[in-house]
Amino acid sequence: MKILIVGPAWPYRGGIADFDERIAREYIKKGDEVEIFTFTLQYPSFLFPGKTQYSPDPRPEDLDIKRKVNSINPFNWIKVGRELKKKNADLLIIKFWLPLMAPCFGTIARIVKGNGKTKVVSILDNIIPHEHRPGDKILSKYFVSSIDAFIAMSKSVYDDLKSLNDKKPCLLSPHPIYDNFGTAVSREEAIGSLGLDPSAKYMLFFGFIRDYKGLDILLKAIADERIKNSDIKLIVAGEFYNNSETYFELEKELGLESKIIWRTDFIADEQVKNYFCASDIIVQPYKTATQSGVTQIAYHFEKPMLVTNVGGLPEIVPNGKVGYSVEPEAKVIADAINDFYANERYSEFVENIKEEKKKYSWDRMLENVDKAMSQVK
Repeated sequence: MKILIVGPAWPYRGGIADFDERIAREYIKKGDEVEIFTFTLQYPSFLFPGKTQYSPDPRPEDLDIKRKVNSINPFNWIKVGRELKKKNADLLIIKFWLPLMAPCFGTIARIVKGNGKTKVVSILDNIIPHEHRPGDKILSKYFVSSIDAFIAMSKSVYDDLKSLNDKKPCLLSPHPIYDNFGTAVSREEAIGSLGLDPSAKYMLFFGFIRDYKGLDILLKAIADERIKNSDIKLIVAGEFYNNSETYFELEKELGLESKIIWRTDFIADEQVKNYFCASDIIVQPYKTATQSGVTQIAYHFEKPMLVTNVGGLPEIVPNGKVGYSVEPEAKVIADAINDFYANERYSEFVENIKEEKKKYSWDRMLENVDKAMSQVK
């Protein structure tokens, strides 16, 4: 097939860019022709809460990435739409995560479909975002009406889509494993690379720090005397996307200064393996969620997980099998952490992860995209 992908990719960074590049490589491996059309402007700088939108990594030489799309310029959307329409591709894939992108992506999709050949499939991270803003539903409806078929990566997103439009084909297909961060290294090598104390035990909170991800709940859980008085430490690895002082003040209030290791710069791809391989368990105490790429990195590195019972997270992390799915409450999270270490659950969970991870292949995602295409009338 001839396939177009519109969305984040190099030189932009983050999980969605990683996804677009990874799925492109999977199609190329099958023998398909793939072009990625990414942004010249993704977010205006005043709307971006992090330090930089750009990746420090070199351009990937194996991918055909073109910078063409301006997310806030309607004239650009028309121009790009017309350019892609003329390519007469079999498939256009759009990863959707934020209603802000709906006018841009929806307009491009409408124009491209005008060639009568290209089918448009959107893979949904969210359709209604975690942090609601006025106009979200109107924008999402505009986008949904432009798409032929959908892949929802969690049941909660599937249900959100059906509340907006229950007529169009939509398949549920979990987020595939992120296997693009290299192979696992030994705990000793990872700890040495990060300059950590090898005598301590480590939990990992990984990714952008936003209010809905519940780091405040996790800090309160660590203040539980069973954990606070142990050799267990928490690594927080990721950039702040909201007020950092809230967390530093809570750390001080709870007396956790010796328990938290802050690594709050953006984590480069080549360092991801060290953070996961140094850690015993990956903790995601989210207050709301759909699905998470962090769980799929944990599966790749075969690390137990603790998630909360929100959105699609319990679908991916069966409680008591590969880790814990618990309520987003400090006491409950503390109980799970204590159970993990006190009862030495690590080896048991790792063996189960090796089997469970087989569900999350990129082949399965591509099969579901093909299936969704076949249902388009």
